Amino acid sequence: MAQMVLVFQADLLDRIGRFQGYRLDADQYLKTVLDPANNRFMERDKAEQDARFKQLIPYVVLRFRDSVFSYVRGKKASESRLRAMRSIGLGGHIEPDDRTLFHSDEALYGEAARREVEEEVDLRSPYREHIVGLLNDDSTEVGRVHFGIVHVWDLAEPLARKREGQITQSGFVSLSDLSADDAPLETWSRLTLRVLEDPRVPGYQPPEQPAG
Repeated sequence: MAQMVLVFQADLLDRIGRFQGYRLDADQYLKTVLDPANNRFMERDKAEQDARFKQLIPYVVLRFRDSVFSYVRGKKASESRLRAMRSIGLGGHIEPDDRTLFHSDEALYGEAARREVEEEVDLRSPYREHIVGLLNDDSTEVGRVHFGIVHVWDLAEPLARKREGQITQSGFVSLSDLSADDAPLETWSRLTLRVLEDPRVPGYQPPEQPAG
């Protein structure tokens, strides 16, 4: 059976403000693209080849102090065009099982993002969640058919381990090392580093710990 993924028409961005790179004013976009009147499911194979549509992708960064969870997409990665690329984002396509989560309420949308992360990593730490920006890159074959929503999960402790075979060489890496490293970093991850370095984006904010 063909995999179905959530998409919206790319020209919707012309109405609400098309951009290249990243934006921090996520609210106005999310209200529109998460409205069921403006999105639908289509076969992933078709969506990957049709730039008239954008696939909605939660892109979740696990942050602990000045470091983030990073990994290399291995040979089993579902997106062949990103294999062997280093990433700092977790998440994936929104599928029909998530349909009941989708309306303008971002809190419910977050449940879909959490499910995606749980499939990829074993997270053993409390966290504080923020949606900090949006990604759109029409300059690449992959980017033209995807639209990213950047979540940051600030962890109380750096306790995350891979679950999926598509994740290799994983662990927490300092933001400064990632910025300086010459290793191939996927485009969205490079954009997300810029988001995290933007002075308008809040820095690390650990979750409140219960009173002992």
